[in-house]
Amino acid sequence: MTHSRTPVLVWRARSRAAAYRAEPPLRTRSTGRRLLCENLSYVTLRANGDRARDSGPSIVSGGGRDALDPTGSGSPDSVVSGPVARSGPETRSGAAARSGAVPRSGIAGRPGRSRPERGSRIDPWPRKPDGDEAETAPTPLPPRDANGVEIYDPLGLYPGAVNRSHQPLRARWDPTAPDPNRARGPRPERNTKKQSALGRFVSTYGWRAYALPVLFVVTVLVIVDAVRGGGTGGGSNVAPSFGRLSPRAATAGIIGAPPGDGQFPADLPTGALPEGGPFTENGAGTWRVVPGATAEFGTGAEYHFSYTVEIEDGVDTSGFGGDESVAKMIDSTLANPKSWAHDKKFAFRRVDQGKPDFRISLTSRQTTRKSCGFDIPIDSSCFNADLDRVVLSEVRWVRGALAFEGDIGSYRQYQINHEVGHAIGYHQHQPCETDGGLAPIMMQQTFGTKNNDIAALDPDGLVPMDGKSCRFNPWPYPRG
Repeated sequence: MTHSRTPVLVWRARSRAAAYRAEPPLRTRSTGRRLLCENLSYVTLRANGDRARDSGPSIVSGGGRDALDPTGSGSPDSVVSGPVARSGPETRSGAAARSGAVPRSGIAGRPGRSRPERGSRIDPWPRKPDGDEAETAPTPLPPRDANGVEIYDPLGLYPGAVNRSHQPLRARWDPTAPDPNRARGPRPERNTKKQSALGRFVSTYGWRAYALPVLFVVTVLVIVDAVRGGGTGGGSNVAPSFGRLSPRAATAGIIGAPPGDGQFPADLPTGALPEGGPFTENGAGTWRVVPGATAEFGTGAEYHFSYTVEIEDGVDTSGFGGDESVAKMIDSTLANPKSWAHDKKFAFRRVDQGKPDFRISLTSRQTTRKSCGFDIPIDSSCFNADLDRVVLSEVRWVRGALAFEGDIGSYRQYQINHEVGHAIGYHQHQPCETDGGLAPIMMQQTFGTKNNDIAALDPDGLVPMDGKSCRFNPWPYPRG
């Protein structure tokens, strides 16, 4: 019997394989191989089935070479010698052994694949019906208007022209149109009161609603206080004075020591020496000049002053930077726009040779007491006009003063400016002028910044006991 369908099946398998290769690479390479093998297996099964059908309905070939051997139809040379059940538990190897059936395999002892029953085979590649069996899908009619004229509507703008019931969109085509399928019930009654404008403001801005009014009130108070002068602190806007400038001919003796009979209180808390680093108690009484010079700074409309920087022999300056550090501190202080060079009458320059107008000298404790006097039992500095020497107490250079609240840098600037002020002609001391304001540079701030404390040293002096108190100030012109 001629097997007429076998070439057709092979042709279809090859056509499907070619169609798979022509498709876009949506599947992986391994999936393509698996499908191709399934097609070839399917063709083989169909071919074997046709041969088995020609041989007889009850004979099953074992596959392999026996599939092509005509003696495989139950002959003694065939692996399969008798009919084998097509389905059911008897097809298992154990059941076959109990029933005396021979395994369906080309090799003894190895189970083979059973041929699926007709009518229950699953086609991995279902075929489309050919010829008359093919069903034609109904062609949708084009939309027409009321007059029967065909409507060209590629975008679906005419709602009556296109049936959209099959589309899976949940959104309505016209969002503004009312939804007939949704019936909105009556709005329930609310017992809560409608929120006021203030309540909405607080709920919207939260804590900012409380902070804004507070900030507004504080801002108004600050502006009013600034316009009125700030009350007690208003004196801080007043520049402190530094007294009358004396002529050079009137310079003699020790400038800065308070007059009187020398009977001063033995205990003055504000003038006490603060705790701090070590200092030199006794020096040699001679001074060494620190090398170095500067250009003249200041206008010098009336006076030109030259000075040297000197350190008493025996004073160890390594604890505060060495001799050069002391000289740099003095030069930078006098050249500052807040210092005496701010006044156009004065000009200064540092020299290290010749005879200067005055010598700024860092001096030990006992030598300072000899040069400045110790009628006041407090360590202090002075200007000795007979020696043309500005005597800076090394004790105060290291420890400072209580009134400066530990600001040792500001106290050193005060120490330089105050004593140089005596050297250039400001001989008299000044009291605190404005309560709460900055202390004048010629006020004895080493003893304190309150008039009552300084007046206790010299009751008959220029400083009244009026209860005024100032803040420490190291500059003649604190605002430049």
